[in-house]
Amino acid sequence: MKIFIPKDTSAVALDADDVAQALSRAQHALEAEICRNGSRGAFWLEPLVEVELAAGRYAFGPIGVEDVPELLECLPDRLEDHPKYLGLTEDIPWLANQERVTFARAGLGDPVCMHTYTKLSGFSGLEKSATLTSQEIVTQVLESGLRGRGGAAFPTGIKWQTVLDTPADQKYIVCNADEGDSGTFADRLLMEADPFQLIEGMVIAGAAVGATLGYIYLRSEYPLAYRQLSLALDIARREGYLGENILNSGRDFEIEIRLGAGAYICGEETSLLSSLEGRRGLVRAKPPLPAKEGLFGKPTVVNNVLTLAAVTTIMSQGSQYYASLGAGRSLGTLTVQLAGNVARGGLVEVPFGVKLSDVLKDYAGGTFSGRPMYAIQVGGPLGAYLDSTRWDTPMEYEEFAKVGGMLGHGGVVIFDDSADMLAQASFAMEFCAHESCGKCTPCRIGAVRGAEVIDKIRKGDRVNENLILLEDLCETMESGSLCAMGGLTPGPVRSAFKNFDFGVKGPDKSLSREGIS
Repeated sequence: MKIFIPKDTSAVALDADDVAQALSRAQHALEAEICRNGSRGAFWLEPLVEVELAAGRYAFGPIGVEDVPELLECLPDRLEDHPKYLGLTEDIPWLANQERVTFARAGLGDPVCMHTYTKLSGFSGLEKSATLTSQEIVTQVLESGLRGRGGAAFPTGIKWQTVLDTPADQKYIVCNADEGDSGTFADRLLMEADPFQLIEGMVIAGAAVGATLGYIYLRSEYPLAYRQLSLALDIARREGYLGENILNSGRDFEIEIRLGAGAYICGEETSLLSSLEGRRGLVRAKPPLPAKEGLFGKPTVVNNVLTLAAVTTIMSQGSQYYASLGAGRSLGTLTVQLAGNVARGGLVEVPFGVKLSDVLKDYAGGTFSGRPMYAIQVGGPLGAYLDSTRWDTPMEYEEFAKVGGMLGHGGVVIFDDSADMLAQASFAMEFCAHESCGKCTPCRIGAVRGAEVIDKIRKGDRVNENLILLEDLCETMESGSLCAMGGLTPGPVRSAFKNFDFGVKGPDKSLSREGIS
C-alpha cells in the first residue's frame, strides 16, 4: 500500500505536512509507503490524500490531522466508510472532465524522482529533438500553433525562428517564472509538481536556436518551487540531461536560477532582462526586440513556464497532435486558474474554445460565500471585469478581445454580488501606480491621476466632467505607455464603468466635451 500526500505550497498551507507526519507515525503498522507527491491542482480538496491499492488510487479530502485516526481505521479494506472518501481519483468528475496535457503528470508521484518522470514519457521530447536539426525543431513548434502563455500570446515559433536566424557568438533562453498576476498559480504548480518538464522544455529551446545557457527568473515568493527546481537541476545534470554533450547530441546546455525581488513589472520581458543583468527593472523601448538584442545584447528567447513546458508535448507527440486541440488561432490547451470568491478553486486544463460559462458551471461550483456570481476578471489585474452577458464567450484570444477582455495567463478571479466595482476600478489605477517602473509619463503620472479622478467620482464631485477626464487619461495611457503595464490598465477601469451598474454612467464615446452644458 502506498499513500500520497501533496507537498506543494497550497497543500502545505492547509497543513499537509502535519497530515503527512500523522500518517508517517503509523506507516510501519500499516506496512505502507508514504510518498510526498505534487498537487493535482484541486486546491478545494487539499490536503488530498490518495491511497494506492491494486485496483487503483483512492482519494480522500480534504483531510485534516483530526481525520487521520479514522482514515487509519478504514485502511485498507473499508475505504468507503470514511466520510471524506471520494472514490478513485481518476473518476472524480472535476479531474476526469479535464484535458490534461501539460499537467498530465502533476500529482502522480514524487516531483523530483527521475524514474517517475521518465516512466511517464518524460524526456521523450528531448530524445527526439536530439536527432533533429535546429530548424526542424523550430518548424515543429511553428506548425503546432503554440502561442506564448504569458499573456501576449505571440507565436512561439516565430520568436524562436528570429533567434535562430540571428547570428551571434552567444544566445540565451530565459524562462519568465515571475508569475505575478493576481489569481494565477499555474507556473508555480508546474515547477513544484513537474519541474523536469520545464527543464526539458528549456533544453529543447536551446537546441532549437543554438543557445547554450538558460536562466529561470523565479519570483522570490516561491521558495518551494526554488527548492524543487534546484533539486531537479542537480538530478538532470547527473543523469546527462543537462550539461555537456546532452544525450550524445553534441549540444551543450546549462540552466541557472535567478530570484526576483518582488517587482510586478519584472514580469514584462525587457524589464526582466534588465533585472537579470543586475540593473533596475526598467522597461526598454522596442525595437530592438529581445529576440535580436536581449540579455547582455545577445539574441534571447523569453518564454514563460507553461510555454516551455508545452514544447515537450509538441516534440514527443508531434505538432499535429498539439494543433488538433483548441479552436481558431488558439491551439493546444489553456490552464484556467480559478481563484477569488470561488467554492472549488484550483487549476483546470481544457482545450481552447471552451466557453467561460461552461468552466464556471462545470468546475467553479459557485462562490465560496454562496452568493450569486457577479463579476469575473480574466487575465490578471490588467484584465477586464466581465458581467454575465459576456460569460458565454469562448476562451480564445481573439474571441475575448472582441468583448474587450483578454485571456492573459489564464487567471479567473470571481466576485459575488457584494463586490464594489467602483472600488475595483480604483484598485486597477492604484495597482498600476504602485507597480509602474516609472520610466514613461503616461503610466507613472496617469495612474496616479486616474485613482484621484475615480475617487472624485465616488464622492459625486462633478461626475460628468470627471468621467470625461478619466476617459482622456485612459486614452493617453493606452496609446502612450511604453509597455502593457500602463497600456492595459484602462481595460479593467473601463469595463467596471461600462459593464456594471453602480449609479454612475460609464465613460464611452458618446460622452464628449461638446455634450457638457
